[in-house]
This record gives sequence, structure tokens and C-alpha cells, in this order.
Amino acid sequence: MAEKPVAVVTGASSGIGEATARALAARGWRCVLLARRADRLERIALEIGGEWETCDVADRAQVDAVAARVLQHHPAVALLVNNAGIPARGGFLEIDPARIEAAMDVNYLGSVWCLRAFEPGLRRAAGTGRAHVVNVVSVAGTVAFAPAGAYAASKHAQLAFSRSAAALLRGSGIRVHAVLPGFVETEGFPQRSKLRSPLLRRFVIEADDVARAVVRAIEKDRGEITVPWFPYRLVTIAQALAPGLVAALAARATRHRDE
Repeated sequence: MAEKPVAVVTGASSGIGEATARALAARGWRCVLLARRADRLERIALEIGGEWETCDVADRAQVDAVAARVLQHHPAVALLVNNAGIPARGGFLEIDPARIEAAMDVNYLGSVWCLRAFEPGLRRAAGTGRAHVVNVVSVAGTVAFAPAGAYAASKHAQLAFSRSAAALLRGSGIRVHAVLPGFVETEGFPQRSKLRSPLLRRFVIEADDVARAVVRAIEKDRGEITVPWFPYRLVTIAQALAPGLVAALAARATRHRDE
């Protein structure tokens, strides 16, 4: 019986990470779940027949140590899903400076540290087939939302990293994908209760929708996927063509109820 391919999923204790791990396990992957909450990880890993390690992806030394332990048991890692992320609501002038730093450390640098740490395992898997890296970015990585400027900046950085890594690893057998969700209802991002705009609340999606996009990116070899395509892909195009107009509209439409 062939061994199951190994997938490492960060931010897997809830939301998109949990949904992605469950979707992958249902398709025959052996999932190694990483996050900070041991109790949640243990329960999910037990339910899907996976493994878990506590890990704060913002801590480079911790990521390196966890990766070393995982690679000792699983020398070949066929998939890395960089999903861990935190919100950073508020404009740059009023948000806590520590939150700006934390958003960059988790949302952007966490993906960098994980790719560097798990790269040996990805290369081993690519040597016998193909390996994948999926970066769960955000539409905020393409559109500058003033009411969540720090979050948008961290996601812009993560998307640039993802595209750069895709070019760097081209021809190596390691494919890099980016999934860009719009507003997603999760524990850390309670969009339906926060968004002021009734129109935007209509387009809030669920974690399972993003998990399906992650699987589709891998199975269909899609470089970048916006979820859902409408209306978010159109907003991305508008940002490139008319950034001033989009900035003005976004400031009005995406302001949260408690601001």
C-alpha cells in the first residue's frame, strides 16, 4: 500500500486552516497541523488521522525547530499550505504599532520562514513527482483597504513573496500557488458582524469555499485563484486601473460597524 503524501498546514486550529486540512485528509493526504492552540490541534488531528505540532510561525527559531522534527519523521513533504494569519483592523495612524508588527510577522514573514524551513522536504517530494506550496493570501493583497491598512500591507507583501517564490522555484518541481479569498467568515475574522456595507456582507464566503479553492489550485495547477471570482477579481482589476477611485470607495464600503 502506497504511503499517503504529506501536507503541512499552518494556522490549522480553526477557520480556513482547519477546513483545508479536513478537505485534504478526505482526498488521501497525511496532514501535519501547525498552530498555537494545542487542544484544538489535537482534536482535529485525531478526527482526520493526522499529526500536529504547536508552532508560532512568527518565531523563526520555533519554525525551524518544528520543521526539523517533522522532516525527521517525514523527509518528503509534498505540500505546504501557508495559511496562518491574524487580523489588523484600523488605519495606520491609530492602530497599535505592535499590531502592525505582529501582522507582518505572521501574515508575511511566517510564510517566508515556513518555506525556508520545509524547502528540503519539498525538494525531496519534487524529486519523485511534484511538490506544492499554497499561500493563502487575500484580495487585500491586491487592493489597499484604508480601514485595515496594516493587514492589507502584510498581504501585499505575502503576495509579492508568493509570486517571487513561484519564479524562483520554476523548473524545480515545486509549484507555488496563491489563493486570494475575499471576505471570509471565521473565528478570527467575524466579517458579517463587522462589515457595515450590506452589499459586501452578501459576498462573505465560508472557510470551506477557500479550502476547495486550495485543493483546486493543487489539482488543476492554478497559479493564482481569487475566491469568488466575482466581484473580487473585478475589484483587483479596478485597483490597477483606477487606484484613487477604489481607495475612496473602499474607505466608505469596508469601514467596520464599530469604527
